[in-house]
Amino acid sequence: MFGRRKKSGSAKDADAARGTEQVVDVTDEAEVEAESDAVEESPSGRVNLPPAPRPDGPWDLSEVSKPAEGRVDLGGLFVPGVEGMELRVEVAGDAIVAATVVLRDSAVQLQAFAAPKKEGIWGEVREEIASGITQQGGVIDEVEGPLGWELRAQVPVQLPDGTGGVQLVRFIGVDGPRWFLRGVISGQGAVQPEAAGLLEQIFRDTVVVRGDGPMAPRDPIVLKLPEDAQMVPEGVQQEEQGSRFSGDMGRLARGPEITEVR
Repeated sequence: MFGRRKKSGSAKDADAARGTEQVVDVTDEAEVEAESDAVEESPSGRVNLPPAPRPDGPWDLSEVSKPAEGRVDLGGLFVPGVEGMELRVEVAGDAIVAATVVLRDSAVQLQAFAAPKKEGIWGEVREEIASGITQQGGVIDEVEGPLGWELRAQVPVQLPDGTGGVQLVRFIGVDGPRWFLRGVISGQGAVQPEAAGLLEQIFRDTVVVRGDGPMAPRDPIVLKLPEDAQMVPEGVQQEEQGSRFSGDMGRLARGPEITEVR
């Protein structure tokens, strides 16, 4: 099942990884200049190291012979298909920039960005996410998890009854060749990380299609709808099959939906 929703200001915690950059049309020369000017060391002293090896994924398009086999083609991403999953896309302006896989009572949002040729940006991005959440009164733990270094966050949210609460979220990320893939795990997979094995495998088995065109570092890699997706008109409600995640981040709120039967 595909769901499509507009991005809202309430989701800014999870969007901190993208910063305030706007999508721009650059030339090859401009891209080289942007990459040469990339920050090599963050204010706290964290060095942007070259991307680490990815023996278990996520994969670059050049590393997979049949990317569409067992995966949903979203243009900039090939997302693994799993029985019983629901797949929703997120829109920024006129562009689709993220996909969320909902599986029972957990979810992982996938979003890919352009990155410098010789530097990984995940270390710097973690600092930005952590800073944004702590400034809002949240709590951040940086730990080494199954996918490498990640952030486990307690994000302040307002519950449906108006009282305050916290939402547990995991931010995971991997640097690839000229791209960066970020995942945001919510629901039970964030509350009990040991229960998120299937979501982590979906993240690992995702294929990123960066393309050969020039892009400024941190520009989002735009996605597209699958050719066989069907739009469900706004306002048409379907029977809930998974848990609802309440709170400011609003990642799994229902909107107009595009459905695919698996």
